[in-house]
Amino acid sequence: MTTSAAVTSGSKPSPVLMADAIRVLSMEAVHRAKSGHQGMPMGMADVATVLWTKFLKYDPKKPDWADRDRFVLSAGHGSMLLYSLLHLTGFKSVSMEDIKNFRQWGSTTAGHPEYGHTPGVECTTGPLGQGLATAVGMAMAERHLNARFGDDLVNHKTWVIAGDGCLMEGVSHEAISLAGRYKLNNLIVLFDDNNVTIDGWATLAETGDQLLRFKAAGWAVKAVDGHDHAKIAAAMRWAVKQDKPVMIACKTAVSKGAGPLEGDKKGHGYNLMDDEIKAARQHMDWLHDPFTIPAEIKKAWEAAGRKGTRVRKAWEAAAKAKPNYTAFDAAMQGKLPEGVFAALDAHIADAVANKPADATRSCSGKALAALVPALDTLVGGSADLTGSVNTLVKGMTSFDVDNYGGRYVHYGVREFGMAAAMNGMALHGGVLPYAGTFFVFSDYSRPAVRLGALMGAKVVHVMTHDSIGVGEDGPTHQPVEHLASYRAMPGLHVFRPADMVEAAECWKAALTLDGPSMLVLSRQKVPAVREAAGDLALKGAYELKPASSDAQVTIFATGTEVSVAVAAQKLLEADGVATRVVSVPSWDLFAAQPESYRKAVIGKAKVRVAVEAAAKLGWERFIGEDGVFVGMEGFGASAPADRLFKEFGITAENVAAKAKAAL
Repeated sequence: MTTSAAVTSGSKPSPVLMADAIRVLSMEAVHRAKSGHQGMPMGMADVATVLWTKFLKYDPKKPDWADRDRFVLSAGHGSMLLYSLLHLTGFKSVSMEDIKNFRQWGSTTAGHPEYGHTPGVECTTGPLGQGLATAVGMAMAERHLNARFGDDLVNHKTWVIAGDGCLMEGVSHEAISLAGRYKLNNLIVLFDDNNVTIDGWATLAETGDQLLRFKAAGWAVKAVDGHDHAKIAAAMRWAVKQDKPVMIACKTAVSKGAGPLEGDKKGHGYNLMDDEIKAARQHMDWLHDPFTIPAEIKKAWEAAGRKGTRVRKAWEAAAKAKPNYTAFDAAMQGKLPEGVFAALDAHIADAVANKPADATRSCSGKALAALVPALDTLVGGSADLTGSVNTLVKGMTSFDVDNYGGRYVHYGVREFGMAAAMNGMALHGGVLPYAGTFFVFSDYSRPAVRLGALMGAKVVHVMTHDSIGVGEDGPTHQPVEHLASYRAMPGLHVFRPADMVEAAECWKAALTLDGPSMLVLSRQKVPAVREAAGDLALKGAYELKPASSDAQVTIFATGTEVSVAVAAQKLLEADGVATRVVSVPSWDLFAAQPESYRKAVIGKAKVRVAVEAAAKLGWERFIGEDGVFVGMEGFGASAPADRLFKEFGITAENVAAKAKAAL
C-alpha cells in the first residue's frame, strides 16, 4: 500500500504527498551522507506538514521576525525534518545542494541543527531533552514581553517536537514541571510517540504513561493518530485555545513510508540501503529522480511560506505605529541604553573610596542593585537559593501566572532546567537573563551551560560558594575542579572577582561582551584590594600591586585569594624580596589581549607563584611548568573556613615561604 499517489502536472498535491517530499528528501540525504537518522523525519512528516502549512507563524524571507512562532526540534537527530521544511518553504539558508551535502563540511545542514549556522534554526539541539527545556525559556520570554509590550507587539507560540528519548532525559522533568507551574499556554509539545529508541522498543527502559505525566504537571494533553492530517489539525486547533501548556502525543510509525521497514524497532538510526530506498519509493509511489521535488509540490510548500510573509508585513506595519515599538525593538536587538552603567560607575567610585570588606557574592548583589533599575531587560532568578546567591534586587517582583511582567524567576531546585530556560530566553530575544546557584551545583547545569556557549547565548550564570570557603558544609559543597573545567569550555567567559570593584567590573564585562558569562563568587568576606577604578578587570589580568624594585617574585591570584597574595607580598617585601601581585579575574579576556600586554603582565620575575583555592590545572600558562602553585590537590573537608585555609596551606605565610624557597 502506498502513502500517496504521484502528482500529475497542474494538479494540487495532497498534504500527504507534501509530507512524502519530506520523507524522500530525508532518506536520500541520509543515504548519501552514509550517516544520520531518517526514521524520525519520515515518521513525523505528516505532523510537521500540518504544522508548517496550517498553524506555524513564520516568514522564510525574514527568519528573525520578532513575532514569529518559535519551532524547536528537540529530537535534533532528526535534523533532516527541519532542513527539508526550511528548503521546501523557501528559506534561502537551505538549498538543494545543502540537502545533498547533509553532514558535510561547509554546508548549512549540520548533523544536528545549529543556531547561528543556519537561519531558521531557533536553537541548537541534539542532546536529548534540552530543546524542550530551552523552549520553556522561549515561552517564558514571550509571556514576559507580552506583559510588558502587549498583544499587538508580542503574541506567538513556541512549538516543540520531542521524542521518547527527550522525555526520558531528566531535564525533561524539570522543564515540564516548570512550564506547568507557570501555565505557559503559548507552549505546545508534539510528542513523536513511536516507541523507538536506539536499543529498540522504548518500553525496554520505559513504563510511564507520558500523557498522565504531563497532565499531572499541569498540562493539557491529547493523543492523536500522527498520520491522520485531519485529526492532527483538529488537535492543533484545540491546542492553541488552551489556558495551559499542551502536549499532543502523536502516534507514529518510525520510518513511515519505508515499505517493509516502516515501524521497525531498528528505525531510529538505521540507514536505508539502495534496495530499501527503491522499495520505499515504490511504497510511496514516488516516481521522481533523487533530490528532485516536482514543481507542483514545491509550489504548494512555497505558498505555505508566503502566507507568513503577508502576516509579517501586516504585523510590521501595525507594530511600528505603536508608541512603545522603539523600546520593544531595542530590547529585541539587545541594545544597552545610553548611560546604563552610570549608577554602576558611581558604585565603583564609592567602593574605591571606602574600600568595603564583603563576600564577593554580596559584591555581585550590590552591582546588580545598580544595574537592574537601569536595564529593564535584565530578568533574574535562582534555583531555590535567592537569599544565598544575592540575585534578587529590591523592587523586583516575581514572574508568575498573574504577573508575567515580573523580573525574578523562582526556578525551584532545577539547575539544569534553569540554565536551559535562560538559554531559551536569550535566544528568543528581548530578555537578558541571569540566575544563581552554588558553584558546585553547576555540575547539574553544565550541559546547558555548554550548549549556551556553543550557541553564543547571552546569559549570566551567577555561581556562589566557590571554594573551601564554604566551610562547614564540607567537600560535597566545595568546588575544586570546577574552575578548570569551565575555563576549558570554549565561548564561556569565566570571571572570579576579588572584591567590590572587580565584581562590578566583571558585571560590566558580562553585559557588554557577546556570549554567556559565569561569575564565580565567594561565600566568605574578603578585604578590598583595589585602590583605583579603570575597568581593569576587562583586561582579564593586570598588575594590582607593583614591586618595590625589579621584581624577584610575581604572585598571580584570583577571587578571595588575591587578598592572600597581597598579604604575602607584604611579608616578602618586609624580608627584602621585591614582589608584585597580579590579579587574574578572567583567563579568557587576558588571552584575548595583545601579546605585548600579556608579556608585560606576566613579567620577568625569577619566581612565579599562583594562588587559588582550586585545582592547579591550567595555571602553567602563567607560572610555567616549574612555577609554584598554592591551592587544592584534592577535595576539601568540613570545618570553619578559616581553619580549612590554614589546613590546606592557602595562607600568606605559606605563599611567602614557598616563594622564598623557590628563590
